[in-house]
Amino acid sequence: MSKIDNLYVEIEKIKERNVKVETDKLWETSWTRKLVIFVLTYVTITIYFYTVGLPEPFINSFVPSLAFVISTLSMPFFKKLWVKFIYKV
Repeated sequence: MSKIDNLYVEIEKIKERNVKVETDKLWETSWTRKLVIFVLTYVTITIYFYTVGLPEPFINSFVPSLAFVISTLSMPFFKKLWVKFIYKV
């Protein structure tokens, strides 16, 4: 394989990697991901609350689930601060 052919292969690998990175970034910022986090957190906490016999587990599980999602929504804000003041880019 010639050097030019090797370069084409490397460029294709970079393009494939870029598509994967872009897709991962879209997933990380999507509302679908946030909804999945909320549902899975709610179900997990509800099962735990029900198992240990806490009162009204279906209602009481809502607050920690919502708090967790709110914490994920605030991450972009804190990331910007981190980049500006700590990482200094």
